Amino acid sequence: MHPADSFFSKKDLMLIGKIPVRNIWLLMLYASEYYQRHEFGKFAIEENPEEIPDLIAEFLAYTVEHRIKRNLSYGYQSKQATLSRVRGRIDVLKTTRRMLLSQGRVACRFQELTVNTPRNRYVRAALFAISPLIQNKELAHRCRSLGNSMKLLGVSGEKPSRAEMSKDRIALHDVEDRLMLSAAHLAFNLALLTVSVGNTWLPLPQIDLHWIRHLFEKAIAGFYRVVLSSQGWQVYAGRTIQWQIDEKTAGIDSILPQMRTDIILEHVDLEQRIVIDTKFNQILHNGWYREKSLRSNYIYQIYTYLRSQENVQDERSLQACGLLLHPAVDQMVNETVKIQGHPIRFATVDLNTDPKSIRKQLLEVINFEE
Repeated sequence: MHPADSFFSKKDLMLIGKIPVRNIWLLMLYASEYYQRHEFGKFAIEENPEEIPDLIAEFLAYTVEHRIKRNLSYGYQSKQATLSRVRGRIDVLKTTRRMLLSQGRVACRFQELTVNTPRNRYVRAALFAISPLIQNKELAHRCRSLGNSMKLLGVSGEKPSRAEMSKDRIALHDVEDRLMLSAAHLAFNLALLTVSVGNTWLPLPQIDLHWIRHLFEKAIAGFYRVVLSSQGWQVYAGRTIQWQIDEKTAGIDSILPQMRTDIILEHVDLEQRIVIDTKFNQILHNGWYREKSLRSNYIYQIYTYLRSQENVQDERSLQACGLLLHPAVDQMVNETVKIQGHPIRFATVDLNTDPKSIRKQLLEVINFEE
């Protein structure tokens, strides 16, 4: 039995917290540069979320094949060697300590042009990492074959470290490498969610809470950017907004905190602005005088985002909407209140349901015209 067959037969049992792994894959796709660059809003990926690994692998394989045909990109690699002639810079200390000159040799440090760059090693490792998740056996074989082909071309070794990847700068003309790396990065993220023991697939015992919270925020921003951009919306993620300061003392700038929104949706023609703050916890908690209550500090936060930006010269700022979006925990919430001219919605999205419903919920919560 192919490992992927075992994996997908148990997909409904595989949870991270209370979220099915297939929906974590969906969030990863929404959050990725790969999704936002390739107009996936035109494809109904929510219809068949189990095919996401195949979709990523297909594009990864295509970009790798294209790069191999046009030659993989080369880069310079730092090397040290003892040679019979000077190459690059002489390592004086090593040459002297080992008395190499008397042997007619010299220790050198130099840069060598090679195809075995961190980016190529990263892509090769991604081909092997995603192949067990692929349902299409021919595609899985294709990925492994491409990995072996890259090895024959001189790309070897293990997956590079983050430090190595950070040193491998991608130039503006390396567009094809950028596309290939974005698919490889997503392939790794999908693969890291699971560990394999023989032919049995198990959920990872722990997922970093900060990571999943950040993923949720990026996924929501990525989804709206792809789906709404064609409808005239502008989507801003991680935007810093300024306090409207009339007067200030000399030292206030060093201690006054900045306001940084998660997501802002803006439509010029419709004169609409929606400020979205994502949270990855339960929307309701035990209140002082009631069993369930909204979190007051979150209300103060979204209220401040809206009121602090009011400007009579900016019509959208006077009627901007706010949305506090949480994942659903045990219950769904979708309530709206209008405070001093600003509609504020408190809503949840059920990540435990099917991906098609998730898409529908995300579109419904930003509709303030009802």
